[in-house]
Amino acid sequence: MTTRAVHSNDVTDAVRPSEPLTPAAPAPGTGRRILRAVALISTLPYLAMKAAWLGGSRIGIPDGSVLLERGPFFTVANAVTLVMDATVILLVLVLTRPWGMRVPSWPLIVPAFVATGLLIPIFTAFPGQMAVKALGMGADEAAQAAQEPFLDPWVSNVVYIGFMLQGLALAGLFVPYARERWGTRWQGVLGKRLPPSTGVVAGASAVLGLAVTAVQLYWAFGGTAGLSAKQVAVYSAETGVVNAVHAICVLVAVAGVLLLAGGGQRAARWPLVLAWTGSAAALSWGAWLLIAVLGPDAVGGQPSTMIHLTYAGQMVTGMLGAVVLTRFLASRRTA
Repeated sequence: MTTRAVHSNDVTDAVRPSEPLTPAAPAPGTGRRILRAVALISTLPYLAMKAAWLGGSRIGIPDGSVLLERGPFFTVANAVTLVMDATVILLVLVLTRPWGMRVPSWPLIVPAFVATGLLIPIFTAFPGQMAVKALGMGADEAAQAAQEPFLDPWVSNVVYIGFMLQGLALAGLFVPYARERWGTRWQGVLGKRLPPSTGVVAGASAVLGLAVTAVQLYWAFGGTAGLSAKQVAVYSAETGVVNAVHAICVLVAVAGVLLLAGGGQRAARWPLVLAWTGSAAALSWGAWLLIAVLGPDAVGGQPSTMIHLTYAGQMVTGMLGAVVLTRFLASRRTA
């Protein structure tokens, strides 16, 4: 009978805990390297423009624009938005470098959530506005004459095309990263209904979201209640596209949140996508628009109470949706 000597490596292997504790990063293939390059390059025009404005340049700003008033509000706004777009660079590195898998969840998820919220409406509204113009339904001469100088037309084209490229690249990078790190959270069905307290939050989000949707759609189709005389004068189908996109995003948030709270045998993936994108867009743009109307009167005249309430309701709808989304994901982690 033969025997085998027991080596120290055999003992070590027997008692070593299972590894790895952290999932491995997705392999950086050619596609991900291209997306990384696209995301990084597409941030450069916006960062350069913001840095130039902070340095005193007036590139892209026409005579008579309110942006030429070098007040603290616009200085802070330019600085904050520069930092926000620079965060995209850090986010791209986290999603494509091996050490990115070791980054705690919240410092990654929060910027990704905000980036989703800010980019999704741009990704849908900007092409919609281009289509409206191509069909000859853009702003007429009266609306164009009523618009006060703000930015040269080329600025919006450069910035929004850059944002769209960022959105495409970030989505292409985030999906494989999230699949490797949190794939089990959206696998399978929704499962049990969330606790009643979460159902109350989802219901409040739905009621408020439907009210906001009604107002945004009313404005999208030419309603004027709650708008200033300046806003009415410059209204066009292009403006309506933006209002319609905000309304759709809020509706998407409501649908996703109600599905998550209700549970059931439906696959969890799509309700999560709806809740994530819709709530992110409602929260991010609601907050952004509310800050804009609470600041100096840049465009559109003195905002009405209806405008304040609509933007605040949009923001709160997104906040409530984020609460439901967080509780759902926490329940999946516990399970």
